[in-house]
Amino acid sequence: IDFSAFVISLGSNAAMQLDPTQKGFDLDLAKQTIDILAMLEQKTAGNLTKEEDELLRNVLHETRLAWREVSRTAT
Repeated sequence: IDFSAFVISLGSNAAMQLDPTQKGFDLDLAKQTIDILAMLEQKTAGNLTKEEDELLRNVLHETRLAWREVSRTAT
C-alpha cells in the first residue's frame, strides 16, 4: 500500500461512517478518522509529492464538509 491508497482508504472509511444508511454509521468514529487525516496532514507537511498533498487536502476537506452536514441533520 502506498500513501495515496492509505489516504483514499481512510476517506472511504469516513464516507461509510457518515452514511446513515450504512450499518457502520458512527459520527464519533467518523470524527476520529477525520482527526487521523488531519494528523497525517500535519506530520507529513513538506514531505509529500504535490499529488499526495493535494489528495490529502481534498479528502480531508470533503470529509470535514460531510461530517458537518451529517452532524447537523443527525441532531
